[in-house]
Amino acid sequence: MKSSALAIVLAVLATVAGFVTDAQAAAPKPKRYLLKSCIVTDNELGSMGKPLSKTYGDQEVRFCCKPCVKKFEQDPAKYLKKLGK
Repeated sequence: MKSSALAIVLAVLATVAGFVTDAQAAAPKPKRYLLKSCIVTDNELGSMGKPLSKTYGDQEVRFCCKPCVKKFEQDPAKYLKKLGK
């Protein structure tokens, strides 16, 4: 009895895991960030260390540093205009 209940639980978990995997695979890739500069400061990416990359909606956005991420998040629409959004 215990082994059949365990088999049922494992089958259910495998099915659920399959749905998660399918949903992740179906998720579209974000649009690439094509600028060579930070969306906030216009500094060249890499000029202040390794650039940071985040996804907002369907768009990848790149930043020169952590403070720029915070500034962007205060008013994303203002900066996304640079990308034609």
